Amino acid sequence: MKINLVIAISGASGSPYSRLLLEKLTTLSSQYKKIAVIFSENGRNIWKTENSDFSISQIPFPIFENNDFSATFASGSSDFNKMIICPASMGTVGKIASGISNDLISRTADVMLKEKRTLILVPRETPLNLIHLQNLTHLAQAGAIICPAMPSFYSLPQNINALLETVVDRILELAGFKIQTFRYNFGRKN
Repeated sequence: MKINLVIAISGASGSPYSRLLLEKLTTLSSQYKKIAVIFSENGRNIWKTENSDFSISQIPFPIFENNDFSATFASGSSDFNKMIICPASMGTVGKIASGISNDLISRTADVMLKEKRTLILVPRETPLNLIHLQNLTHLAQAGAIICPAMPSFYSLPQNINALLETVVDRILELAGFKIQTFRYNFGRKN
């Protein structure tokens, strides 16, 4: 079954991760059927700051407004089967963990959890306080995958993009995509 994926970009710093994620998805078109994108209002603002050379209008996938509850993936009867929130702000995490579905991002996340579909949260916050940790734990217990935006250094990344890729490749694999990526093998590159 091909992947039908919702990408949500909320208002935490880290939109270069979501930009690279979207760029990589354009090269994986044989592995998905549909991709939809949602921005929170703060997500849009931060994107403009952190990706000043790449406007939202250049994203090659349909973009839905965060107040558009008529989007098909806001319903459990939809065939969208995966959602990635990258970056996931602690405000968004808190709403989802509390069962608050007052925008399209939190409603779609709720649908993913209630229908036992894949929900991947990519928090980009530090340090984490006890409330953050409890909300993330609560969501992991509910079935979400928590994949913090913590890059690895095994591959000896030579630039920022290569460093971001260590997180983005992990996200894509967690979502079920088959990709070529660095593998650490006891000190030897594979």
